[in-house]
Amino acid sequence: MSETVNRRAVLKWASAMPVFGAIAADSLWAAVTKTGPGNVYTRIGVRPFINARGTWTYLSGSLELPEVRAAKQEASRHFVDIFELQRAAGKRLAELSGAESGMVTSGAAGAMASAAAACMAGTDPKKIWQLPDTTGLKNEVIMLGGRSAFDSALRLTGAKLVVVHQVDELQPAITPQTAMIYTTMLGERLQKAIAIAKSASVPLMLDDAAGIPPIENLKAYAKLNLNLYCFSGGKGLGGPQCSGLLLGRKDLIEAALANTSPWEGAVCRAMKVGKEEVMGLLAAVEAWSKMDLEALNQEWNRRVKRIAALVETVQGVTTEIKIPEGGNRYPTLTVQWDESKWNFTVADCDKQLRDGEPRIEVLTASNPSMVSAVSERDPKSPRTNRLQIISMTMQPGEELIVGRRLREILNTARKGAKS
Repeated sequence: MSETVNRRAVLKWASAMPVFGAIAADSLWAAVTKTGPGNVYTRIGVRPFINARGTWTYLSGSLELPEVRAAKQEASRHFVDIFELQRAAGKRLAELSGAESGMVTSGAAGAMASAAAACMAGTDPKKIWQLPDTTGLKNEVIMLGGRSAFDSALRLTGAKLVVVHQVDELQPAITPQTAMIYTTMLGERLQKAIAIAKSASVPLMLDDAAGIPPIENLKAYAKLNLNLYCFSGGKGLGGPQCSGLLLGRKDLIEAALANTSPWEGAVCRAMKVGKEEVMGLLAAVEAWSKMDLEALNQEWNRRVKRIAALVETVQGVTTEIKIPEGGNRYPTLTVQWDESKWNFTVADCDKQLRDGEPRIEVLTASNPSMVSAVSERDPKSPRTNRLQIISMTMQPGEELIVGRRLREILNTARKGAKS
């Protein structure tokens, strides 16, 4: 072994020693893995886990903020008129965001459905009752950027999808039947799309489900004069898992409310949100308006740095920490090794982490919640399978457990490849 390699190994071990020390000093491993009498989930045979994958719906989203839990508990003690509650919440959301109005929906997908129904039926009771039959109505929704696994939320209202992939294809796709433009595009492409939609007098909806944090996006999209935009409540916001935010033009929000629960006969009647979700999500938005995201990112970054320090003591393992531009916008650790040389894949490692105790979920290319027939990607651009660790959904101290387990698994795999 060369002197350079020896030196690198010594430096990696030196950087990892404080982490090993923390594990020993706090006896964290023994404390966290102690079984005890169980909890509400284990008593019915469900295994809770350390979430290093992120705010995925099938993994129950995020953990609610303390302020959210308190607001939901208080809200549960009283009866209120949901029509009145949604309008009061909309007024407060307008104050917080700068948008003309807002409403609480059953997730970002619920916001999509309510928005599509609003743009097709408006507030006309006959048209609202007619949906999802769109005979005689504008019923085309342009999918700018292509289809997604979530566009069934638009189709169930009776909308007909018109798929375009690039902004320069948008203008020719607009017809007298275009009711709405839907996109997840951001940045310069979004601004160009807004200009095209405005010139054609067609409402444009931005879906930025995972767009908070930063909370500044709540106001940023209002400043862009977006007709409609939505966020998930159960992702980075730390609100109720079955909640979302729809914000935008007052007339369109009024139409969205008219097509949604608690209206009996509305196509989105099934997409209920209760008083607990409304007040819980408002509490989440209020809480985020006072948080220091820079300090949070520093803490999340420290967590993944600890894991990196541990796993890099395994010869042949490399790591990288970045904040993705889209999706989960938190410090994210990518862990890599020579899968072919070790005869040990990302999927193998993922399975061992999940099957162990405690169960650990990490981010890979697999998506157990995707309907198998769905195709979102260009088959010519397959997704590389990588093992990534999302910092935000781990609780304090869990990074030490994840780092130790991952190091043990990778070290065993490397030794097995040598033997």
